Amino acid sequence: MPVHAQEPVPITNAKEASLPSYPETRRDDVVETIFGTNVADPYRWLEADVRNSADVADWVARQSAFTDAYLATLNEREWFAAKLGEMLDYERFGIPEKKGGLLFYTYNPGLADQDVLLMKPMSGDVLDGNGQVLLDPNEWSDDGTVALAGWNPSAQAKILSYQVQEAGSDWNTIEFLDLATGQKLADRIEWVKTGGAQWIDDRRFVYSRFPEPAEGDDFQVANRNQQIWMHVLGQPQSADRLIYATPDRPSMLHGASVSADGRWLFIYSQDGSVPGNELRILPVEDLAAEPIVVADTMDHQWEVIEAVGDTVILRTDKDAPLYRLMSLDLSAGQPQVEELIAQGQHNMDAARVMGDRIVIDYLEDVKSRLRLFTLDGKPAGEVGLPGIGSVAGLSGEPGESEAWFGFSSFNRPPEVYRLDLATGDSRSIVDRTLGFDPEQFVVEQVFYPSADDTRIPMFIVKRADVTGPAPTLLYAYGGFNVSLPPSFSSTRMAWLQAGGVFALANIRGGGEYGSAWHDAARGPKRENAFADFIAAGEWLKANGVTGGNQLAIQGGSNGGLLMGVVTNRRPDLFDVVNADVGVMDMLRFDRWGYGRAWAADYGFPDVEEDFHVLRSYSPYHNVPASGDYPAILVTTADTDDRVIPGHSFKYAAALQHAELGNSPHLIRIETRAGHGAGMPVSKIIGKNADVLGFLAHWTDLQPD
Repeated sequence: MPVHAQEPVPITNAKEASLPSYPETRRDDVVETIFGTNVADPYRWLEADVRNSADVADWVARQSAFTDAYLATLNEREWFAAKLGEMLDYERFGIPEKKGGLLFYTYNPGLADQDVLLMKPMSGDVLDGNGQVLLDPNEWSDDGTVALAGWNPSAQAKILSYQVQEAGSDWNTIEFLDLATGQKLADRIEWVKTGGAQWIDDRRFVYSRFPEPAEGDDFQVANRNQQIWMHVLGQPQSADRLIYATPDRPSMLHGASVSADGRWLFIYSQDGSVPGNELRILPVEDLAAEPIVVADTMDHQWEVIEAVGDTVILRTDKDAPLYRLMSLDLSAGQPQVEELIAQGQHNMDAARVMGDRIVIDYLEDVKSRLRLFTLDGKPAGEVGLPGIGSVAGLSGEPGESEAWFGFSSFNRPPEVYRLDLATGDSRSIVDRTLGFDPEQFVVEQVFYPSADDTRIPMFIVKRADVTGPAPTLLYAYGGFNVSLPPSFSSTRMAWLQAGGVFALANIRGGGEYGSAWHDAARGPKRENAFADFIAAGEWLKANGVTGGNQLAIQGGSNGGLLMGVVTNRRPDLFDVVNADVGVMDMLRFDRWGYGRAWAADYGFPDVEEDFHVLRSYSPYHNVPASGDYPAILVTTADTDDRVIPGHSFKYAAALQHAELGNSPHLIRIETRAGHGAGMPVSKIIGKNADVLGFLAHWTDLQPD
């Protein structure tokens, strides 16, 4: 639940009664002239971290008390809290990873705050919760906010590396477990944000880290000068060997991976100014050698799928916006990439070498299709899937006879499938009881025209017995080449169980149709994403899916930005809004964390041409002085260090200062939580009961 620092303000009836005055927010006289434009920023003081500023902490406490008092009047919250508990109370299994004849996977019996990590010998065909417990994050903190952010067994499964995340922070600490003794090692790797330990063998690994921030700056420091290091177990981190850095280009972000056989190190580099990346390859046993340069510019995306002997298989969008696979013979005097599997008619969303097969997940109109190829690129069949849905977590290695993958859909919680690589046959290895019947829900895909007549796909999900206009929750993301295929959400299922309709619009800016779909809403073309979403809302109302006062919209992170923009543009179209952890100040987003790396999608605020585009739609800067706005619930977390909560704080303050009608404009601030990852189940239930209760209340959805 949010912060409770004061007695709540009494509110008797949330919808019919007028709200009391919002908590006072100080307005400072801050005005900058940027490229000839005067930009007011009266709430800049709210950018300070709540842990370092007493003024911000006081503002958070007063806003939280006000919001708590309002939400407490919503009868719908109690129903959704109970239903969310039911929807989450089923066994959940992560995709297994096989190492050293052992199977590793995460497990949650249902309502545990955090998943545990289990290990079991390779035997039987069904996953269960009876494996050996290696790590139980539920024992790491009293409030469930210390999470297992990642894990990786060493080459022969002698050592387990794992990443510890506290209060949702992107900062991780890597720690280690001896799998033979169960004892924790003394080694500890700090100032890591992505990637974890990439094992070379059972005692050496590489990892990416940032320099240690100055004291007090770790919460909001801009991430620069990322480097790749090698660690040897038993030595302090201070003794680690620097492998790769670009001090002359401090904005570059570097990541690394190691081939399954431990022979090759792959180094990825990007700065976020464009979507592509550089790629270099080093032999592990001669890391001082001159690297083999696959790409020294960021014109295209390059992803290593695997190395099989001296041949590296790569996925790229070079001359192939729907992606293709290339091969690179490292034993050649001058290695050159050659096409292995050509671009097809559909987006090659993911690929992996497993056994003696290349397994490719194609998105065909945003629905997974899993196909097999030989290592020399010849078609070798297709893996049958149980229906409309998406594949996730391809898991397997070269030389093995079996592999695993996950499958889910809007009405199907994630299942784990075992894949026989010799026959292509697959079967579910999860046996569990669900609290609902998936067949009682209907999944439909439609295509609607955007403002420029581009055909946009949208999924519509509802209970089979729901007819006519109904309260509808419309969701989208539309950025960073992220695809949103059908997948399961307990939160959405609770909305559907209540009789609501859920719609997912696959707007431009995502990766559903390859890099061209992404490019169509980058930089000055971002208007296409906004237009696509507005057109989705118009289509839902014009086609009787939803009616007047029944359309709720929701988006998070980049999708939170989307919510702010479309609400400013069309407050008449949308009836209630949830803007979650959104990027709301488009003129200062690049100052914190990974913000500078978002410029590939947004542009640079300090470049004049980009500034004028960003100023034109920045949600915080475009809240009008007056108007008639729908009910809005802004949601964020006080320790989010990816999109700092100052974005949401400033936006909410601007909404509350303006004269925007009688509907509430509130902010819900989660404590000891970040951008979403690692949030304990108890907090997930509390947050989403509040959000769904608010959306249901303002769309007249009466749970039945």
